[in-house]
Amino acid sequence: MSVKPAINKEIFAPHNERMLAAVQVKRRTKKKIPFLATGGQGEYLTYICLSVTNKKPALVSITKVKQFEGTTSFVRRSQWMLEQLRQVNGIDPNRDCAEFDLVFENAFDQWVASTASEKCTFFQILHNISQRYLSDRKPEFINCQSKVLGGNSILHSAANSVTSAVQKASQALNERDERLSRAEDRTAEMMDSSQQFAKTAHKLAMKHKC
Repeated sequence: MSVKPAINKEIFAPHNERMLAAVQVKRRTKKKIPFLATGGQGEYLTYICLSVTNKKPALVSITKVKQFEGTTSFVRRSQWMLEQLRQVNGIDPNRDCAEFDLVFENAFDQWVASTASEKCTFFQILHNISQRYLSDRKPEFINCQSKVLGGNSILHSAANSVTSAVQKASQALNERDERLSRAEDRTAEMMDSSQQFAKTAHKLAMKHKC
């Protein structure tokens, strides 16, 4: 099982949630650790996950999930409601870059995604979900490429794919109907020809008897 389905199964599914998106990240700046903090578990991987509850009304959360070195399990860390997200900073709107910032009511994190494309996918879904589930106080998206906020998102691409499939299926049905119609016309013509032949044969037979 790949990482993201594993996170969904272990962290979100038991709480009747489903994960919508996740991006693997590292901090751009080292976080200061208190001198008295002890009991560290060594190196770890960090994922920022977007999830929604299955029950209505749907609640959307942004959760920090960690996987420590040498383990296959995941640990839920910080969590915020989507309403607490104030700003999403893409850092550079003119090029693909992996860096981004998330600003919450009570927190501010600077991240680097594992790849620029993974960050872009996460941003596209986050923007779409914000538009869908938040009626007001939507987060501000700044320094983001147009493909994140515009019509070139993966969600629009998926919709276009569905539309294309429907159009192809409709065209195939129309072509089949046309073939059936032509076959019916040929059948009708053959029946007319056979009837004409039968009439002509009958007339010749009657004429021969006379």
